[in-house]
Amino acid sequence: MSSSSSTPIKKRAVVSSFIFKFDRDGNNPQVALFRRSDKVSTYQHHLAPISGSIDKTDASPLAAAWREIHEETTLTSSSLILLRQGKSYVFSDPSIGREWTIHPFMYQLRNPAIDEQKLTIDWEHDSWAWYDPSTVEDSAAFGGVPRLAESLCRVWFERDLGAAAGKVLADGLAKLRTDYTSGARQLAGEALVILRDVVAALGASGPDTAKWWANVRFAAWHIWKNGRESMGAAIMSALLSALADIETLVSSHHQPGNDLQAAAITSLNAKIASRDASAALIANAFTAYLAKTFPSKLEPSAPRLAILTLSSSSTIRHAFQHLARTSAFALDIRILESRPLCEGVSLAAALARDLGARHNITLYTDASAALASQGVDVVVIGADRIAESGAVSNKTGSLPALLAARFVTTGGSINGQGGRARVVVLGEGEKVAGPGRAEEHVVEELDPGLVMSGWEGAEAAEVKSLVESADGEGSKVAARNVSFEWCPAELVDVYVTERGEWGREDVARMSRRVGEEEGRLFGDL
Repeated sequence: MSSSSSTPIKKRAVVSSFIFKFDRDGNNPQVALFRRSDKVSTYQHHLAPISGSIDKTDASPLAAAWREIHEETTLTSSSLILLRQGKSYVFSDPSIGREWTIHPFMYQLRNPAIDEQKLTIDWEHDSWAWYDPSTVEDSAAFGGVPRLAESLCRVWFERDLGAAAGKVLADGLAKLRTDYTSGARQLAGEALVILRDVVAALGASGPDTAKWWANVRFAAWHIWKNGRESMGAAIMSALLSALADIETLVSSHHQPGNDLQAAAITSLNAKIASRDASAALIANAFTAYLAKTFPSKLEPSAPRLAILTLSSSSTIRHAFQHLARTSAFALDIRILESRPLCEGVSLAAALARDLGARHNITLYTDASAALASQGVDVVVIGADRIAESGAVSNKTGSLPALLAARFVTTGGSINGQGGRARVVVLGEGEKVAGPGRAEEHVVEELDPGLVMSGWEGAEAAEVKSLVESADGEGSKVAARNVSFEWCPAELVDVYVTERGEWGREDVARMSRRVGEEEGRLFGDL
């Protein structure tokens, strides 16, 4: 028996971070590869990305990736942008007794001319150089660590999808990543448009239908993970539903070629066109819920139905418009402005254009949520993501509004009797994420400059200077712009979806279904 076959297998989870640079036009991609030194325990003198084990103290694979990059290159987020993450995979190397779980990431130098000069390698590497990603191979002649090209392709999808489809996907991801005005429902619709355009750019499936189908699913996975992952629940659900329809086409098309591609595009177009119907169904269910819960306020002489909300959601806007148009309620709508972008002002403007004079609209600062909640009957929030537990991720400011409704509000009316306000979450069922704790999901932070833009005065200028000059380490002053926050399920009375009123058990059931579909359609990639 050989010594390698008797070596016990040790399992290791590692990160592999590929650092890229592009020219000024975003072309001519080059990837940095590092020659491992003779001081490392495995794969000495082989080419590799920045890699290392995920420690128990690392909060996540991404946290480990940032740590390893800083340790091995001295670079930080001031020089690098996280561009993509790749789907993790597992392989064994019996020659050294290892089973590796690889978590690939792709980073881009912010300013290559400046940031490249900051890159300083440590003892783990002898040298480094730039390579054309299309030339990286899994071969002895190239001299890379095992599965180097496979790890690279999991983030550099242009190689597998081809230049045309790769560019469509990359441009689509950039559009999703920088869209901070659209809600989750709108971004999910845009995700379907991107997938359709990628399918069109992929071309005909040819004789290898399995490879074509894998590429379609591979593109969908990247749209989910590398667009706006904080909105990923709605995006993933929309993509999974579309993929299930295409899967049926793949299994029924015995003549591969343009017919399959055309059928897939037709299916995606139908999916895109049908999305508007859900908003109307939610609006109907919302109106029915309020009529059932607050019947006394339908009387002609009844006081107004007081509603507190925040931010701007197309689903909420449509529901309020439908409520005002079709019910006998006179509405007192109170809207928190939702800093720093003040989306609540946009909602107020839209409602003011559509609602008649019998309805009142009042804007409040976010800090006055407790005052705004006085006497409200119902608090309505949207949902960018709903966890398996029923916890809701929504625009920051949602939790104070819900807490005020639960513990501060007085004078609300439930069926004509005084009591606390009801809390209603409005959103499509696709907002429900797969199984997992709420804390495991991505928390998105935006540019703190958006927060600082509203500051005025000499002291504000001084603080801005301190924040902007900091490199993330040891700064006296920092500014944070956390976009979303979690609201516990215990604060929610009902989830109103296109399928009617849901409780926590309905959310959990939907979450399990999403998890099963995710595993079935993405598990083998």
